[in-house]
Amino acid sequence: MTLRKKLYIIIFRTDTKAGRMFDMVLIWIILASVITVILSSIPDPDSRLVLPFIILEWVFTIIFTIEYALRIYVSQKPLKYIFSFWGIIDLISFLPTYFTFFFIGYHFLLVVRILRLVRIFRVFKLARFLFESRIMIRALTESLYKIAIFIGFMLIIVILLGSLMYVIEGGQHGFNSIPHSIYWAIMTITTVGYGDIVPKSDLGKFLASFVMLIGYAIIAVPTGIVTAEFARSGRLSAPRICTNCKNQNPKGAFYCNLCGHKLENLPYTKEKMDTSDSEDNTL
Repeated sequence: MTLRKKLYIIIFRTDTKAGRMFDMVLIWIILASVITVILSSIPDPDSRLVLPFIILEWVFTIIFTIEYALRIYVSQKPLKYIFSFWGIIDLISFLPTYFTFFFIGYHFLLVVRILRLVRIFRVFKLARFLFESRIMIRALTESLYKIAIFIGFMLIIVILLGSLMYVIEGGQHGFNSIPHSIYWAIMTITTVGYGDIVPKSDLGKFLASFVMLIGYAIIAVPTGIVTAEFARSGRLSAPRICTNCKNQNPKGAFYCNLCGHKLENLPYTKEKMDTSDSEDNTL
């Protein structure tokens, strides 16, 4: 076995002792580097810890740079790895450090390394978590268009409310333009309430009270949309239980694979199920 093949097994495989050990060490290094970046953002009046943090950061950067180069070297299709999701994440996990030669403060972007910890699911073979993540992704994808329509509707509402408040307050008390008034409407309808812009007139206060009340109802809408899709995705992904023989059948089955009895209470059509199964394969 060539050296390149051995390195490939260690770096990309977890079914060997060496590969598992490599991933475990990598996970601890990622955790240590993220903690270093977070701690380095704390102001140090005496500047005693500045140099140690800089040294540690460069040590981690060199380690991740070597690892990235090795992944490219041992990959059977290097370009496929470079432009893959994990390849991009691996690249930006050390690239901001080199940017510090030209721009100040970019090294704090290194907290993106935390994304690399998702590999822990592969290391420990937590298939259950990966399965649940596919359900979550499917639910969010199915909710995307509904939420987009809801956001468009909300933009219309806040523009109308902001414009109305601008007319009521007469361009005073912070409502000196329609964009400022729209900012107030967004802040109020989301119940954030910074308080930097406050209506003073009685009619303005009445409108503000109305906006606050409808804000609670509006916030529940996207939550309900996503929750409904979660429930539907869960039913789709759940195994089918035969009411005749209590046999557990694969998801999307129409008939029991033991007794042939027709399965009841299918929440989706066959076309919908076939589409969802193909989506599972792509995820």
